[in-house]
Amino acid sequence: MPRRELSELIDVLTPAMEAQREQVLRARRGHERLVAPSTGAKAKLTSADRVLVTVLHLRKIATMDLLGRLFDTTAMTISRAAKDVRPLLEAQGVRLPASTARFRTPTDIARFLDLDKSKIKPTC
Repeated sequence: MPRRELSELIDVLTPAMEAQREQVLRARRGHERLVAPSTGAKAKLTSADRVLVTVLHLRKIATMDLLGRLFDTTAMTISRAAKDVRPLLEAQGVRLPASTARFRTPTDIARFLDLDKSKIKPTC
């Protein structure tokens, strides 16, 4: 997915993710907010990170554990982000084919990015 397309996707999905988060929080509280938005506990991942993590997960590029380490969070947080963002991607008509690249450790990624080594073929 080109960087520009990913950026546009993030711009489109961010308001929907914020509305979804507010709806979940309201259901959990059982009433409207008593304090202003953006107070309280902060999300572990930004909206852009949530979309990026979901795209990487759906392309099957890395395990959730590795994505958690790369984004300095847990695999459970990655799983929740993917679960929340996936329906929004599907509503936008985004289809992501699986990649031929598979990474399990940060060393695998470093080896892949090394310019002197052979590259993994793209899916298209």
